[in-house]
Amino acid sequence: MLWSYILKLVVLLPLVCGLMIGCLYLWRKLESRMPGKTTTRLIAVRETMMISPGLRLAVLDFEGKRLLVSVGRGGVNLVDKVEGPLA
Repeated sequence: MLWSYILKLVVLLPLVCGLMIGCLYLWRKLESRMPGKTTTRLIAVRETMMISPGLRLAVLDFEGKRLLVSVGRGGVNLVDKVEGPLA
């Protein structure tokens, strides 16, 4: 009788802990995508466009500037920068 209880405890306790950790991980990943949540981030990605399989262009807003960067396997390079009020 006691061995049955210990066997269930050994099997079910890690299963319940794993499910709890998995739920917390998913909550953290999906929390930023919930509607109605205001963000206070310094950088905003406005748009991305794939140019080739290994190269993307991205438009970023940062401190009143709009930056056009290329993102590839070799890293991130600044292409153009526009200062002033952003529409």
